[in-house]
Amino acid sequence: MQSPSCSMPEQVALDWTPAGLIAGVDEAGRGPLAGPVFAAAVILDDLQPIQGLADSKALSAGRRARLYDEIRAKALCCCIAQATTEEIDRLNILRATMLAMQRAVHGLRLKPALVQVDGNRLPVLPMAAEAIVKGDARVPAISAASILAKVSRDLFCEEMHRSHPQYGFATHKGYGTAEHLEALRAHGPSPWHRRSFAPVRALVAEPSGAASA
Repeated sequence: MQSPSCSMPEQVALDWTPAGLIAGVDEAGRGPLAGPVFAAAVILDDLQPIQGLADSKALSAGRRARLYDEIRAKALCCCIAQATTEEIDRLNILRATMLAMQRAVHGLRLKPALVQVDGNRLPVLPMAAEAIVKGDARVPAISAASILAKVSRDLFCEEMHRSHPQYGFATHKGYGTAEHLEALRAHGPSPWHRRSFAPVRALVAEPSGAASA
């Protein structure tokens, strides 16, 4: 049964654009073993262009931080939202990502006529929407959204690190690196870990596994 929070669109080029504002949407944090998944929605201001927008993964941390501030200062409006670790475990990561995107779009101060989303799936929205594969490298508003989502999640990982420094969240950002997996085996899952993800679920299932942090 198809999830009510997302849909799989046909990848066809639109030969029309609804009159009105266009918002770009992207997410950060689908793959990590811990922490929320973040999404951002951005409506750029044509009168205040931002130079250097690109896929957040192609930018250095310093460049992302500078663009994060510039986007928030110059965009017509933007909204950063998240779906919690608990929601990820309850809904699954895809549906939680769509939920975070819905929250970001609904949180915009201005209502867009069209929402352009990175990837090949769309959240269910009350306005026209278009999925664009590799949109974070092709569409400035989506690039801006990818930067806001990525920087916001990285900042959250620093908060997770302060509360649970033994896992090294500030370094690996929750991804399943060798360092992270070793810390998981040594300390067991923290409250931030996604228990529905296989490496974490395996540790939780071990009868003699380490105690939860």
